[in-house]
Amino acid sequence: MEEEVGPEEEDVCSVLAQESTELFCILSRQSPAVIMRLCDMMPGDVWRSVDQLALAGTSTAAPERIAAMLEYLSRANAAVCRNFLQSMCMLCENIPMHLESKFISVAGYPTTHLSVCPVDAMHPPAREPASLTNTDGVESSSPSLTAEKSPSPPSEQEASKRLRIDHWEHCSIAVRRLLLRRWKRLKERLVRDVQLEDVWVSPRHMNRGRERPDQTPGPGDRGNRTPDSDGDYGSMESRVTLESFLQGSAGQVTVLLGQAGSGKTLLMSCLGQHWAQGLGPIPSSYLFVLLEFRQLNLLSRPLSLSELLFQYYLPPQADDSEKSAVLDYLLSNPEQSCWVLDGYDEFHSKITRIETQRNRELLDPQILLPVAELISGLLSRQILPGCTVVVTCRLRDVMDLEGMADNVVELLRWERHEIKEYVESYFGIKGHTTNKALGEQAVDLLLSSRHLLAMSSLPALCNICCVYLEHLLLEGRGGGRGERSREREGGGRGGEGSGGGTQERTGEQGRGGGNEDITRDGTNVRGSLSSSPHIPPSLTQVYLTVLGAFLNRGGGRATDDRPKTTAPPQSPVSLLTTLSRYRSVVCALSQLAWRGLEESKILFKEQEIPQDVLQFSTRTGLFSQVELRHEDGMLGPAYCFIHLTIQEFLAALRIMTSEDVTEAQLKKRFNLKSRWTTKSDRKTVFTDSLHLYVCGLASPRCREALVQLARGSGGPVALKLVQTRQALVLKLLKNLCGNNTLTGPKVLQLCHCVQETQDCQLAKEVVGTRPILELRNIRLLPSDMDALAFVFGSVGDVGVGLDFGACSMEPECLDVLPRCHIHYLSFRGRKYDDKFAEKLSSILPKVTTLRKLEFCGACLTDLGAASLASALQKCPNITEINLSDNSLKDKGIRHIADIFTKLPGLASVTLGRNNNSLEGVNYIIEKMTSCVNIQHIHADGMKDIKITFSQSSDVNSHKNNSAPAVRLLNQSWDKTKMQRLSQSLAHCPALSVLDLSGGQWEVETLKSLAEFLPRLNITEKIIVNDSCLSVEGLVVLTALLSTCPAVVELNVGLESPDHVSIMFSGATDQPRQETSRKLCLSCCGLLPVDLGSVWRSLGASSDLTLLDLSSNSLGNKGLRKLLDLLPRLSKIQEINASKNDISMEGVVMLAGALCYRRNLTEVHISDGGREQVILKFCPNKSDEEQQIKKFRVFHSSILPSDMTKLCQRLIQCPSHLELDLSRSSLTDEAIKNLLKVLPKMTSLQRLNVSHSDMSTDGALTLVSCLSDSQRVKSVELRPQSESFIQFDRVKEEQASCRLTHFNLSRDNLERLVGILEQCQQLSDLDLSSNLLEDEGVNSFVNSLPRLQITSSVNLSSNSLTQQGALDVAGTLCTCDKVSAVEVSLGAEQRSLIRFGRDGGCDKTLSVRESRLEPDHLIRLAEILSNCPSLTKLQLNNNRLQSQWVEDLVRLLSGHRKCDVSIEECWITSEAAVNLVCRCLDLNSNIYTIRVQQTTLHLSLMKSAELTSVSDDSSDPASSMPTEKIGLVDCAVEGRHLAAMSSIVQRCPLLTELDLSLNSLDREGAEFLCSVLPSLPNLTTLSVGSKEACADAVVQLSAALLQSTGIQCLNLSGHVISEREAEFLARVFLKLPHLRSVNLSRCRWTVTGGQELVKALGQCVDLERLCLDSVPLDEDSMVYLAHGLRKTNSIRRLNLNNVTMVMGPSEENGVQDLLDAMEGLTQMEEIELEGWRMADRGVEQLTRLLPTWTGLRKIRLSNNLISDQSGEKLLEALRSCNHLEELHLSSNSLGDLTAARMALVLPSLTHLTVLDLSQNKLGDEGSVSLSKALVYMKNLTKINLTSIGTSELCAVAASLAHCHLIQDVSLGWNGCGDNMAVELAKVLPLCQKLTRLDLESNSVSVCGAEALVRALQSCPDLQLIRLWRNNISSSEAQRLSLKDRRINFSST
Repeated sequence: MEEEVGPEEEDVCSVLAQESTELFCILSRQSPAVIMRLCDMMPGDVWRSVDQLALAGTSTAAPERIAAMLEYLSRANAAVCRNFLQSMCMLCENIPMHLESKFISVAGYPTTHLSVCPVDAMHPPAREPASLTNTDGVESSSPSLTAEKSPSPPSEQEASKRLRIDHWEHCSIAVRRLLLRRWKRLKERLVRDVQLEDVWVSPRHMNRGRERPDQTPGPGDRGNRTPDSDGDYGSMESRVTLESFLQGSAGQVTVLLGQAGSGKTLLMSCLGQHWAQGLGPIPSSYLFVLLEFRQLNLLSRPLSLSELLFQYYLPPQADDSEKSAVLDYLLSNPEQSCWVLDGYDEFHSKITRIETQRNRELLDPQILLPVAELISGLLSRQILPGCTVVVTCRLRDVMDLEGMADNVVELLRWERHEIKEYVESYFGIKGHTTNKALGEQAVDLLLSSRHLLAMSSLPALCNICCVYLEHLLLEGRGGGRGERSREREGGGRGGEGSGGGTQERTGEQGRGGGNEDITRDGTNVRGSLSSSPHIPPSLTQVYLTVLGAFLNRGGGRATDDRPKTTAPPQSPVSLLTTLSRYRSVVCALSQLAWRGLEESKILFKEQEIPQDVLQFSTRTGLFSQVELRHEDGMLGPAYCFIHLTIQEFLAALRIMTSEDVTEAQLKKRFNLKSRWTTKSDRKTVFTDSLHLYVCGLASPRCREALVQLARGSGGPVALKLVQTRQALVLKLLKNLCGNNTLTGPKVLQLCHCVQETQDCQLAKEVVGTRPILELRNIRLLPSDMDALAFVFGSVGDVGVGLDFGACSMEPECLDVLPRCHIHYLSFRGRKYDDKFAEKLSSILPKVTTLRKLEFCGACLTDLGAASLASALQKCPNITEINLSDNSLKDKGIRHIADIFTKLPGLASVTLGRNNNSLEGVNYIIEKMTSCVNIQHIHADGMKDIKITFSQSSDVNSHKNNSAPAVRLLNQSWDKTKMQRLSQSLAHCPALSVLDLSGGQWEVETLKSLAEFLPRLNITEKIIVNDSCLSVEGLVVLTALLSTCPAVVELNVGLESPDHVSIMFSGATDQPRQETSRKLCLSCCGLLPVDLGSVWRSLGASSDLTLLDLSSNSLGNKGLRKLLDLLPRLSKIQEINASKNDISMEGVVMLAGALCYRRNLTEVHISDGGREQVILKFCPNKSDEEQQIKKFRVFHSSILPSDMTKLCQRLIQCPSHLELDLSRSSLTDEAIKNLLKVLPKMTSLQRLNVSHSDMSTDGALTLVSCLSDSQRVKSVELRPQSESFIQFDRVKEEQASCRLTHFNLSRDNLERLVGILEQCQQLSDLDLSSNLLEDEGVNSFVNSLPRLQITSSVNLSSNSLTQQGALDVAGTLCTCDKVSAVEVSLGAEQRSLIRFGRDGGCDKTLSVRESRLEPDHLIRLAEILSNCPSLTKLQLNNNRLQSQWVEDLVRLLSGHRKCDVSIEECWITSEAAVNLVCRCLDLNSNIYTIRVQQTTLHLSLMKSAELTSVSDDSSDPASSMPTEKIGLVDCAVEGRHLAAMSSIVQRCPLLTELDLSLNSLDREGAEFLCSVLPSLPNLTTLSVGSKEACADAVVQLSAALLQSTGIQCLNLSGHVISEREAEFLARVFLKLPHLRSVNLSRCRWTVTGGQELVKALGQCVDLERLCLDSVPLDEDSMVYLAHGLRKTNSIRRLNLNNVTMVMGPSEENGVQDLLDAMEGLTQMEEIELEGWRMADRGVEQLTRLLPTWTGLRKIRLSNNLISDQSGEKLLEALRSCNHLEELHLSSNSLGDLTAARMALVLPSLTHLTVLDLSQNKLGDEGSVSLSKALVYMKNLTKINLTSIGTSELCAVAASLAHCHLIQDVSLGWNGCGDNMAVELAKVLPLCQKLTRLDLESNSVSVCGAEALVRALQSCPDLQLIRLWRNNISSSEAQRLSLKDRRINFSST
């Protein structure tokens, strides 16, 4: 820097000469007016050398004037130079302060009055800023070099400017004194001198414009990408000294980063001291401002820059004028100041960039702003732009300064030698001999302890470690430091007036307290040394002993109330004794620390600390004193802990030992910190180490110490408190260990926590959750690696790994790896170089568990590769090596390849993205001869090189018997390189694949490969893709099929990207003589002339099986050549000639070839031959007549002439033929020409025109084949859908026709009817969806009698109205063969006419959802009257009103026998009762009337057929012949029945009254009591209830006593009390004709149940007994068994789901009941569902079955029947020849039972229902069942839900033999599309099927589409359930729109 000198010390001329360059720059920035005034001072001859332009005074001439002026001054005398400098200083602006001071110092003030001359108004003199310049408007004058004689004082402007400079200098001197005093106070406590040139820092690149999140990937984000190279914040550059860095930072904002205790504050004080002494990087001419953020925290009110500077920094003695002058000068020369802002991490607020209107607008320095905004303005250059700013903070706080800092630099930690030097200085190793010995032992002890060494890398903590070591080493000899340690005085962070307190420390004491001072103890140590001191294993325990060391510095003065020890003050005291002795002090300090932590407070006022604690803590060094200037300007002391970690540790003690801190507060503080910091993070002053100490204190080793400290909370309670807190901490840690979402840095923090606990079980849980720990872009310290070593070293050999990505770490960090039981180790990032690899190489042999090593994306060269190779060969367990993305050359590749043979367990090596050449890869290939386990070599250029190896175990066991593969992709080949490679490959063992894709292949290179190919041992293929071959090269390759016998297939395609593959015979398992040969020359641009060259190159190879010539330019000419070659291809199977510009002429040629070439079986052509042309051959077929040949022309437009030529050629086909014209355009003329030839095509079996473009007339022309050809079996035509004509080999008796979705006009319909009239016999006719409407349908049904149709006509979806629907219904009258009509105008629009085989049969009419009106009902009545055979009428949901129904019933009066059902939603409750009454009143022919739910059922009989009413009737005229009345489950209540009393009483012939499933209350019972006496013929009464009713059974019982003719009684669902049970039991005994009793779902008491069962046992004539779902105790079971023995007439016994309260004897009760059935030989129905019947019960049942020869139904579902018992049961059922229903669901039946079914079920010819759901039949069982189904002709329902197999195709196929099947359930079996496709084939054969359940299978859209297509042939099928299949909701909706019978809902 420049030194300040006076006039007497340096000549003015020499100064002017030295600074001439600076003068030129200063003058160049001045205005032209100032330059002119200075030029006027020069004599005239100065301008002789200056041209006229310069004399003109223009701005462009200013540089020449200045140069001439300075040239003159360089020769002038001292007086002239002095005069010039004086004038220049007065006139010029923005002169750097150090130069201005220097000029005035050598020139002095002007002592003469300068003459004034006017200045041009266009060039006014330059003015200073508003606050500094003269604003009076006085015209300035130009000074002259000629002075006047009389002296005069300086002008006002000159005096003002000089005064500012003087004040500036006075201010600087005051600041120097301040900083020197500060440094003097600090220096007294330093252990060693501080020199800025010895302080090393690491500059960092700022990452502007974005926050840096935690980049460590989560557990699911592992990949091979090398992470970014930047570390914690920006990337670290090479290290420099702090002094050299600051020298280049003038005028910039520099942020100095450092951890707490790294010495930032001390260094800033040192920087100020150097400035004050004229040294260092900051020029002495600057104003040095040192502000502490902890001081700024006290400034709460807004203040200006002047107040900040003068009230809180500069001495307050200055008056206002002096302050104003200094501030003015500072504002006009901001670059002359340096602002040091120390300790931003302590600042309570966050600094944010101030946003102004233009972001560059300067802030008014006089405005009052909050301190944070003031500092932000300074950093943002909106205050004092150009000043130098240095900010110190911690790393995590630098994000707040992003966008404001120009430089970021970080203090480096101390290295070992620096730590050693400090410890030696501390112990005074240069002095006394004893000190030297103590110091040497301290150094050894510190360097051997991982925790102490990690702490000592920070100066402040290094000092604490020295205090601890001194105590530790002296403890053993019974002496301590004594009063020596209290003689040194310390202070705060450099504040004035600090004092008191004993400190021997250094570093940053207050982010956790105090100063960043390096201190020492000047006393000597006497006495002997401890021999083997013990260092605790965890950092927390170290801090605990450190606390003890500091406490012992207090001497013998204890601060608690306990008796003082009798030991001498300097005697050794154990830690527990020390803690017990100073417990009250420690508790007070921990409470203070905890309060500070809660309040984010590190400074404490004197009154906040107990006086005795303050004195003790200051004396022992636990406290540091600082002085703060408060807002009123007064200085005051404050205190803080010597380091932040000390405060946090004491707070942790408080948490673990005090009940004042709740568990909730502990949990709140217990969280892991990421090493990345964002702007949104909460600002804190602490180091976030609290959770570490809490974890450490949770260790059992700390329990005794904690109990000692906690005893103040209650004696015995202390241990419980400590144990509870420790258990809570371990629980929180365990939860974190199981959290697999933690990122790398947080897992690292977790490892530190676990290490502190020393709990190996927790370590295992950490690794168990994340076996591979990934760390990205963070700096790792030795302590971090030590924590990882503890965790990963505690788990044993469980296969864990470490993945480091761009993590900064020192080489010594690797030393801990041998302690980690890791299998996987990865280093990624350019930080890792040869030096790092060398260090790693020394470690790897010691990592005996290592399996996989990655060292990629690094800076590894051949030298580093040699080191790694040397080390890896000593790692016998290594299996994977990845060295990709480095700087290896061929030599490095050789180093790695040489170790292949030395590592038998090696599995893969990756070497891609290095700097090697093909020669290196060749060397690896040569290694295959010696390293036989190389399995795969892959090299993609040099970007990707990977070698994989087979394991020796695989080789020995022949698990991996494939030969090695070599893939050399994208290489630059030439003839020489190919020969070199071929020679290497020739010596290699057999290769499976050789891939040489990529690169430019010349013909000569290809010939070299072909020449060597016979010498190579290739078993599978050679690949040469992307090789840019020519046709000439193609011919070279084609020749290989003849020259190289091992070549069996050649695939060549020359279109970009071209592909070439050569297949060898080793790739197939076929015998050599059966090996197929294939030649594929697709996309090669071949012309017809090229076929000759290709064929000649093939030579005599006539054994080709596949020839692919697609996508060439052969044309019809080439096709003819190809067809001429067919005789030579005796083994050909397929030829592909697609995309060869073949026209319809070629298509006709192919048709001829199909006819004449016996082995040609299929021809596939699209787009008239321009697209697909494929020929398929079957050379082994000998019987031509049995062959089916296919000629397919799709996606083509066939002209009429071409159709004729094509069909005429195909007439000559001798074999069965399928002609496929699908998706083609067929004109009407073309179809006519086809129909002309069709009768001659006798071999045609199927004509497919699906999805073809044809008109309606064309479709009708195709339909006419029904009359033209008697071989037509079916015609199905639908526009743009599946359409075909099926032919039979002989004359077909019946044909079907489906013509749907055409828009048939009237003319079309007439033509169609005319065609159909010519057909002799039609089975089915489908005209649905043809828009016929009413008129068309009416026209068609009128012609229906003339048509010979035997099965059905479908007219659905033809837009019919009610009139059209009635026209369809009218066919029942007009056409005698019509047997049923079904019409619906709802969503499905169904209109179906069915035909019977014989005329006059019973007919059925169903009208649904048709919104019928009264006139429509009249028409229906007419149809009924005109059709005597119409016996069944169904009207469902037609919105009929009550009156209309009554009118219809009236119209039906007098009608012959007929069943009518009317379903409407309003037919319920009272309306249902009223409707029944009205119907009985209106129609006297009603035999049966019944309402069930919402449907009215009427059975009408002719009067003659009705039973006559007895003459005993009192009113014969009013009596009705009705015999059955029912109101079932229709919400009828008892009060509604009163209206029926009179009606029922008029029905004396009534035999059945059913009121079940309603809510019959007391009123209902009363109704029965009133009517039953009037019903003498009543035999059946059903009053099953839905709801319980009090006393209803009693009243019913009373009524039943009056109806002794009752035979069948249903009382199900009632709640029967004991009293009611007694009544009912008596009733049973008094009903002599009782034959059937149903008490299902009844609830009774135990006693009541016994009474009822006992009474039933006495009804010896019972034929049916139903006790489903009733409770039976043991006695009831005995009564029931006893009754069954007496009642031999039982035919139907229903005991499903009986609740048996049997206890241990339940099985015996079941057995007794079965034994009681031995005499029931008339059994027809037995139901024992849910009995939990096991093998014993089944065995008894099998003995009974042979006696039940009339059994029709057996239900044994939900029992415990095993597979073996099931087999016996089926065998026993063989004698039940009349069995109709078999229910065996929810048992354990399997293959054995199914196999027995295959033998037994065919003999049960009457079986209609089979339920085997929820069993485990398996695959074999399903096959057995399918065999049985073939013979079950009467089966109507089968349930195979969840039977344990998805292979149900055989079952589905067998359903084709069940012609009566109506309901099929195959759900929950996981069946796929194959089963659905099989069902689609069967469905048209199951014409009575109404429901198919396929829910919860694996059917996809493909299978569902097949089912939808099959539905077209199944008009009766109402529902297919496909819920829970592999069909998306969108596809489901689409399929449902196609056919509404496809259902995807869950219900």
